[in-house]
Amino acid sequence: MPEPTESIAISEFKATCLAVLERVRRTGTPILITRRGEPIAEIVPPSLASAGSGWLGVMRGSATITGDLVAPVADADGWEALGG
Repeated sequence: MPEPTESIAISEFKATCLAVLERVRRTGTPILITRRGEPIAEIVPPSLASAGSGWLGVMRGSATITGDLVAPVADADGWEALGG
């Protein structure tokens, strides 16, 4: 993660919060928030894992169906439960 190259006072952050968050998202550069010159928070871009659209559907297109999904795996004659 890059070191913050910019710091802003908490009063400025409060007044421009949405713009600061968008700038961090767009540039990927963290911003240090200070109060009376002392660091109190750091705004950092999201990690790659959390930046995705979620876990649902992430494996889409990575598998291939090669057989019949409905047919039994073995013939019914070989199943003891069916008396075969």
